[in-house]
Amino acid sequence: MSVTFYWYPKCGTCRNAKKWLTQNEIEVNEIHIVENPPSRDELHELYKKSGLELKKFFNTSGMKYRELGLKDKLKTATEEEMLELLASDGMLIKRPITTDGTKVTVGFNEKNFEETWK
Repeated sequence: MSVTFYWYPKCGTCRNAKKWLTQNEIEVNEIHIVENPPSRDELHELYKKSGLELKKFFNTSGMKYRELGLKDKLKTATEEEMLELLASDGMLIKRPITTDGTKVTVGFNEKNFEETWK
């Protein structure tokens, strides 16, 4: 199996997720989420395939999220506004995003990875 893995190498959660994928012999196509963030259209596709609400794609613990006051802004933001925000800065996106083109996980939860990628 092979997955596309949007990550930030300095992120401990991303490193843990990559380690899990490697240990489970899953081929990883790495994409640096800050240097090459997914486009608005890619984000829309990932969001639709994930089954999650779009707000789950935001890195709520990030400095940029707090600086922009997104906690309050997202309450009334449209889907289009949220997608544009996410596409504007890779640091706003919760990471890692892992996909095989059909399934998508956001963040790293070992149990979720077991269920989705094993």
